[in-house]
Amino acid sequence: MMAPATALAAKCGNNSGGFENWKKTFQQEAANAGVKRRGLQALAGARYATATIKVDRAVRKAFSGDVNSFMKRRGGATIIAKGKALKKQNARLFADIERRYGVPAGPLLAIWGMETGFGSFMGNQNTVSAIVTLAYDCRRPDFFTPHAIAALKLVDAGVISSKSVGAAHGEIGHTQFLPGNVLKYGVGGRNLRDKATALMSTANFLRGHGYRGGPASANRGAIAGWNAASVYQQAIIIMADAIDAN
Repeated sequence: MMAPATALAAKCGNNSGGFENWKKTFQQEAANAGVKRRGLQALAGARYATATIKVDRAVRKAFSGDVNSFMKRRGGATIIAKGKALKKQNARLFADIERRYGVPAGPLLAIWGMETGFGSFMGNQNTVSAIVTLAYDCRRPDFFTPHAIAALKLVDAGVISSKSVGAAHGEIGHTQFLPGNVLKYGVGGRNLRDKATALMSTANFLRGHGYRGGPASANRGAIAGWNAASVYQQAIIIMADAIDAN
């Protein structure tokens, strides 16, 4: 009866102690999943991301409180004001996105502003190390393992490299896509550090999660697909509808 539990424990860890040995096992899993030479080399060079673990342990606190306090902490009023200005400045781009994907400017701008301050800070953590560390960590390995595999495939494809940086949980680009979502919903060359590509990819993601046109408040399920935190969803809807109000 002890064998399954022992095997499970060997697959994850809560500190850096077993990370290098775990990578050797994960290398075979990645290869079996279709990761090629460059991706496997990036895995071999990945380091245990202490900063990522620190952020992950505080994630619940980051989404605590009611929507008003959350929006105040995240600069909701500023996001709305700047979002309206950017909507006007990029009217042609947002009209094209809505025509293609059925998603108006508001939710895209709300997400963009919330995630990176409209591209002002897209993160400084090594993407491969961050996502591989989360696949190893015992808190949510089942969730992050497919994203780790995806990140290595993105290295193989030349979309990112072993030196690429992003957010602490391995998110990439202007709107902070997890690697698996880049593979599934990224458009064009999947360069999410390009503004237009990131916004079109975000619209493609929302459409893929059921966005059917109209305001964000009429598409709560699609917004929920972007982030599971209720307070985040509420904030995006409030800001998106305000941006699209005029």
